[in-house]
Amino acid sequence: MKKELSVVIVNWNTRNLLKDCLESLYTTVKNLSLDVYVVDNGSTDGSVEMVEERFPEVRLIRNKENRGFATANNQALHGIHTPYVFLLNTDTVLLEGTVEGMVSFMNEHHDVAIVAPQFLNRDGSKQNTFDNFPSLSTELLNKSLLRMCLPTSYPSKRADYKEPLEVESVLCAGVVLRQDVFRQVGFFDEDYFAYLDDSDICFRLKEAGWRCFYLPHLKMYHFGGGGTKGKSRADSVIEYYRSLYIFFRKNRSATEYLILKILKPVRLIISLVLSLLGLILTLFLHKGLRSRVYAYLKVLEWHLRGCPSDMGIQGKRTVMQVS
Repeated sequence: MKKELSVVIVNWNTRNLLKDCLESLYTTVKNLSLDVYVVDNGSTDGSVEMVEERFPEVRLIRNKENRGFATANNQALHGIHTPYVFLLNTDTVLLEGTVEGMVSFMNEHHDVAIVAPQFLNRDGSKQNTFDNFPSLSTELLNKSLLRMCLPTSYPSKRADYKEPLEVESVLCAGVVLRQDVFRQVGFFDEDYFAYLDDSDICFRLKEAGWRCFYLPHLKMYHFGGGGTKGKSRADSVIEYYRSLYIFFRKNRSATEYLILKILKPVRLIISLVLSLLGLILTLFLHKGLRSRVYAYLKVLEWHLRGCPSDMGIQGKRTVMQVS
């Protein structure tokens, strides 16, 4: 029987999260035939063995090393031909009716290429699900002020939406896409390792004339940090900056890219000075400020060294793989 939905899950050393995720998938999705792929990025925590033992129906793709989110997803996507694809993080737990609701919305709106539900924290509180595309405004100005002054162009992620909302970009922790449209605009850009690959794919979909929607009436849990848990704040921030520069180089003008490369470090220095002042005023006792100052210093060092590839999450994982 031809399957209706392919599910792609990328895993890296999140055995228990992966188990809970797969259990919630098979428990809650009752009205769709599924083809489930797990792409394992060289896990050493028994993830592969767990899938083989507990979920033998899953199509398992084994990588010898961590190839990152974009590359791992592409490995599965190239072989998928179902009408829809459900990209799912391991650090998620589904609620009944959510997946069917997303597919139903896509069936009813043929100009929509990608949808996401409302992501929830462990305590049931709302989590960020959508965002604007990175621009000079979002990266150099205060986002809260932009949302306050221009709510139509910059919708607030804290607002209580009742109806489906068209947005620029959604977090690909649990999204449904049209498979044929995905092929039309191209799969994930493998230059990205950990961040903004979802913004990049949504940007290309928008450029091709497709729409992106956030569906607040559908919900799922997203615990966050599954693939980067245990990595320092500095590594994560460096990786974000790296991805940000890739996004601007690809999708913005040369002038905008140059302005960002000049002014983003300036803003970083200002943030570092303000955090240092706060740390001094708290007699160096504020743990959060200490962590923030250390992260800013490491990111500044990364810039001064010419943004090398051996720093950040990608760099740390490369070292781990080689050693």
